[in-house]
Amino acid sequence: MDQIKIGKFIAECRKKKNLTQAQLAEKLNITDRAISKWETGKAMPDSDIMLDLCYILGINVNELLCGEIIDMEQKDEQLNELIFQMAKNEERYHKRLLHSAYVIVATSLVALICLMTLISLLIPECGFQDFLIIVSVILFIIPCIIALKFKVETGYYECKNCQHMFVPNYKEIALLMQTPTRRLLKCTKCGKWTWCKKLTKK
Repeated sequence: MDQIKIGKFIAECRKKKNLTQAQLAEKLNITDRAISKWETGKAMPDSDIMLDLCYILGINVNELLCGEIIDMEQKDEQLNELIFQMAKNEERYHKRLLHSAYVIVATSLVALICLMTLISLLIPECGFQDFLIIVSVILFIIPCIIALKFKVETGYYECKNCQHMFVPNYKEIALLMQTPTRRLLKCTKCGKWTWCKKLTKK
């Protein structure tokens, strides 16, 4: 989506309706600064007010997101292109989250090893050393939980047996065997255990 184009389109539609930025902002119950950001391409309208904005400007959501009035002949083609673009954006987002999960776990593991080594070399065996070891393990577990959340939220797993795509729960993600691209899971459709392939889009 081209935010600059969408911003110019919002400004054009507003002017056609003889509305100032302040008047449009008042109708939407927001500040005129938000309208200015949209029209300069610095921000996009939030999804919860997008329908109200379209109603006031006399356009539909598809036209808003394309940044132009769409005639009937172009409508299906533009809609398909928009859906494809949104799917691509979702896939890129999922890939970034998945990459972040691996970086978090790797960094945390290296930090844990370094901390354990330093504690064992610099601090004599006593209750304080045990306390520091426990704190180090907790500091390792916290980012691992965050990485686990990223893994659950990124894409789907495809059953090797029936090609059904599903999202496993936190327990399955945390405990079951895996490789970088596959995980041993029980399919929610056929009920069979297979090495399911990780996908970032449907």
